[in-house]
Amino acid sequence: MKKPAQKRSTSKKQQPETLKLTIDRLDHDGIGLAPYNNKIAVVQGAFPGETVIAEVEHIGRTHIFTRLLRTLRNAQQRTTNVACKVEHQCLGCPLISMKYSDQLLFKQQRVTSALQKQGLLDDIDVPAVFPSDPPFGYRASAKLAFSRHREKVFIGLYKRGSHEVIDCPECPVHHPLINKITAVVRDEVQRQNISVYNSRHQRGLLRYLVVRVSPHSGKALVTFVSNFRDLQQLPKLAKWLMRKVPEVIGVHQNINSSGGNVILGEQTMRLQGLPDLIETIGDIRLRIAPEAFFQINTTQAARIYALVRQWAQLNKQDSAIDLYCGIGGIALHLAKDAGQVEGIEYFAGAVRNATENSHLNNLNNCHFFAGDAAEELQKRSEQRNPTLITVNPPRKGCSDDLLEALYKLQPKQIIYVSCDPDSLSRDLKTLTENGYKIKQLQPVDMFPQTAHIETVVQLERIDKA
Repeated sequence: MKKPAQKRSTSKKQQPETLKLTIDRLDHDGIGLAPYNNKIAVVQGAFPGETVIAEVEHIGRTHIFTRLLRTLRNAQQRTTNVACKVEHQCLGCPLISMKYSDQLLFKQQRVTSALQKQGLLDDIDVPAVFPSDPPFGYRASAKLAFSRHREKVFIGLYKRGSHEVIDCPECPVHHPLINKITAVVRDEVQRQNISVYNSRHQRGLLRYLVVRVSPHSGKALVTFVSNFRDLQQLPKLAKWLMRKVPEVIGVHQNINSSGGNVILGEQTMRLQGLPDLIETIGDIRLRIAPEAFFQINTTQAARIYALVRQWAQLNKQDSAIDLYCGIGGIALHLAKDAGQVEGIEYFAGAVRNATENSHLNNLNNCHFFAGDAAEELQKRSEQRNPTLITVNPPRKGCSDDLLEALYKLQPKQIIYVSCDPDSLSRDLKTLTENGYKIKQLQPVDMFPQTAHIETVVQLERIDKA
């Protein structure tokens, strides 16, 4: 018997679910949160008090991840200015639609809340955040990914939580010279049809564009990160770029053939121009190599270095140790006043840069060593106690071994520069339980339009009666 013909489905593709949500708070990353059916809906770009329509992208066990479609009721802190055309695609600046004065209040409260949880606010208040001037165009360095979409070259940032590159020709937080260089490189890579790396197939030449700018001099250093060594297309591209953008004083090639998310490989070679960029921070000149880490907001970095020096009040009878010293920014500022300064840094390349910078500034009383911060402090436990130890650790804060070495060495004062209020508060709790008290602190906004906040804290040793 012949089977009856099945009816062809006429249903349209199911549309993504949308939710009407009322935002009640921001998380530590500055992302809006709203309660919904015993879960928490996550809506980047939405602020407390707003009613929004959001599209569901993923439903987890405790959270619903969404994309903001529109706001039905705006919060008072929302700005009317549209600063970025790809804000909701890039997601790199969650606070960019918030008035800057409200961003500063949010960050002040972020530090206050973290300290409060550790019971550290009995004898000290959190002052207003030092604002960044300007709050846009402040990023003096950028690491941008290459991709090709429908034969068109993209250079931009990865969309949060993905490997999708969002092309951003006019990023509002990048220094204008970075945007200028990016535009020129994008056009020329497209014109010459230079191959771009495909992470899925692990093929192609260009992976990342790294640009470092000196706002003081208006010069730039450019590094092409490539999948393999190339001595044909990239030298030609470098020569053309320096001719097209005279502010570029040097172009390098870094080779990274790994399959991971690390941007820079171990080998860097100069293609054209100068080997390093010279930047001036306060009254210190710094030689910065292509692969060296340095603060992206040089104006605020100068304020932090000046603040540390002002609080330290060192003289030629004093000694200091700068932990996680990088290329020597804090240590060199302290060396202007102190009798002796040591800088300790894990990465040997940064130590070489720091040593060069001490010679560049004729500071012969400043010496740098490569090694683990805790181990190096423990080696110095038999020496005379330093007057000051400064620490500027990564986001995770100080290890238990380092904290133990700190209060065993018993410097007269500790100045802690932190990029995370939670790890800072945890470490301050340990230090205040082991012979130190907080004398003063100051939040500094290094990263406007994001939720990140730097905090500088001075601790004094409690002398036993």
